[in-house]
Amino acid sequence: MKAVGVIPARWSSTRLPGKILRDIGGKPMLQHVWERARRSSRLADVIVACDEKHVFEAAQAFGAKTVMTRQDHPSGSDRVAEAVKGITADIVVNIQGDEPFIDPLLIDALVTSLDVDRIPVMATAIKRFERQEDFQNPNIVKVVMDRGMNALYFSRLPLPYHRDGVVTDFSSYFRHLGIYAYRREFLLEYCGWSKSFLEQEECLEQLRVLENGHKIKLVETDTETIGVDTIEDLAKAVKYYENTRH
Repeated sequence: MKAVGVIPARWSSTRLPGKILRDIGGKPMLQHVWERARRSSRLADVIVACDEKHVFEAAQAFGAKTVMTRQDHPSGSDRVAEAVKGITADIVVNIQGDEPFIDPLLIDALVTSLDVDRIPVMATAIKRFERQEDFQNPNIVKVVMDRGMNALYFSRLPLPYHRDGVVTDFSSYFRHLGIYAYRREFLLEYCGWSKSFLEQEECLEQLRVLENGHKIKLVETDTETIGVDTIEDLAKAVKYYENTRH
């Protein structure tokens, strides 16, 4: 199956404007994402979907294949869908532009999961919880699954709820990591749907898929990611890069 990766590179960000071009070790963050995505053995191509001319030019300067997209997309998925409308592919991987240390092996695993199991229309990544404060944090999304590793529900609240007290053993509790692989035709269809009730309540777009009766395959990883949403996150990313580049 042919798979392509798309990095939605939106300039505006409420908490850290222009974060995709912020410097990490002498390179813009977007370049780190692109370089790591290109190491994936399952991606035939990696495309940067831009919404501003200067982002387009910056991506071209480090050698990326780029496309311009509308500025008013409500989500990264919509931007990715526009980017692949004229592209032939079976699977499209939405690689977030603020994940400078994304694991290429995780991208491979997501593509493979849809290649092996033809029923799910999407795949995404999960990681076991390790800390109580993360489990209670509404900014960290929780997920529960069936025995076939298909998602049952995503929530910002602690999930599943532990009725008898504080959770101390997190071996069966999972957090969601925001990378998605879609079947291309499904992605184009999905982006034409209206927002669903649960999606709007939780502010989680993947719930639109579940509410419409489709399956999302979950792929477990133990790789730690550093998503950059704030200036503090950026400092952590810079420090991590400095500590690991040798």
